[in-house]
Amino acid sequence: MNIAMISLYLPSQDKCGAGYQAHYMANALLRQGHAVTLFSPAQKPIDALYRHVRVDVGASLRTFRFAWNLRKVDWSAFEVVHAHGDDYWLWKCAGAVHVRTMHGSCLAEALHVPRVKEKLRMAALGVSEILATLVADRTVCVSQNTCRYYPWVKHVIMNGVDTAAFYPGAAGEKELAPTILFVGTYQNRKRGKLLMDAFASEILPAIPDARLWMVCSDAPPAPGVTVCGSLPLEKLAELYRRAWVFCLPSTYEGFGVPYIEAMASGTPVVATPNVGALEVLDRGKYGVIVEPQGLGETIRRLLQDPAAREHLQTVGLERSRMFAWDVIVRQYEQLYASLMQRHPRIEKAVNVP
Repeated sequence: MNIAMISLYLPSQDKCGAGYQAHYMANALLRQGHAVTLFSPAQKPIDALYRHVRVDVGASLRTFRFAWNLRKVDWSAFEVVHAHGDDYWLWKCAGAVHVRTMHGSCLAEALHVPRVKEKLRMAALGVSEILATLVADRTVCVSQNTCRYYPWVKHVIMNGVDTAAFYPGAAGEKELAPTILFVGTYQNRKRGKLLMDAFASEILPAIPDARLWMVCSDAPPAPGVTVCGSLPLEKLAELYRRAWVFCLPSTYEGFGVPYIEAMASGTPVVATPNVGALEVLDRGKYGVIVEPQGLGETIRRLLQDPAAREHLQTVGLERSRMFAWDVIVRQYEQLYASLMQRHPRIEKAVNVP
C-alpha cells in the first residue's frame, strides 16, 4: 500500500508520545513492505526509513497552522491517509481512505494542565479532535479509556513498543545499587516532584545507597538523584534495562507508552491509578498501582523484595508482547484493507491474509 502519515511531532524535535508512535509505526509499516510518506513540520529523524515531507507552519499557532496547511497537500497518490492529529480540515482525501488515531483526549488533558491559557488551548484542541472523528473514514483509539471521551468510536488498537530497542538485559546487567527510573516532567501531570519527594522522605532514609534517575529537564538537584535531561533512544533503553523499578505517577495518561517500554525492558512498573496505567497494567495484574500517599513505601518494599521484582518482570514481559510493533501493525493492515475494499473512492480491493 502507498500510505501517507500525518504528525505534528516527531522524535527529532519533540518528546511528545504521539510523535514517537507515528515515527515507529511508519518505520514498522515500511518494514512490512509498504511505501510510507510522513508529513510533518518537524525534521526527519535520523533513524527514519520512510520518505519525509516537511510542512511549514511558522513560529506561532503551529498546531492550527499545520492543520490548515495540510489542505494544500495532494493526497490522490495515496491509498491510505493515516493521521495522528490535526486532520480536522481534511473532509475528503481524494482517492484515499482516511484513518485517524486518537492517542488520548485533549479535553481530558485540559483538566490537568495548570494555567488558564493552556487549559483553553487544550479545550480548543479537544473540540478539533471531536471534529476529526467526523472527518475520518475510521477513528481508532489507543485504549478503551480513550474511547470514553469519544463514545461513538468503537475501534481500539493499542500503542506499540519497539522490542528491537526495548528488551531485557542479560543477567547481571541491572545496576548494582537499588535504582528507580522516571521518564516524564518534574511538574504538571507526570508528577516527577511527587516521586522525588517520596524518594527523599521515605526511600533514601531506609535505603541509603538507593538512586533515582530522572529523565527530564526541569527537576532540581537532590541527594541520590541524577537528572538526565533529554537522552537518545539507545541511552534511554539502557537505563530501562539497568533500573530496578520504573515509576511514572501521572495524574492522567491516555495510554502510557513508558509503562510498556519498561515492561518490555524487564523492569517492574509502579504507577498511580490514572486511567492509562489501570488499562495497560490491567488494574495491577502486570504492575503495581498505588495511591500517591503510599508511593514511597511501596517502592521501598519492592526494592527490598527480589522475589516480587522477579514476578513483575516475568508478567510484564509477557504483557509487553501484545504491544510489539509487528502485532500492532498487523491490526492496522487489516483495518486499511477492510476500508479499502468497501471505500467508494477506491476501485481495487486489497487483501491482507
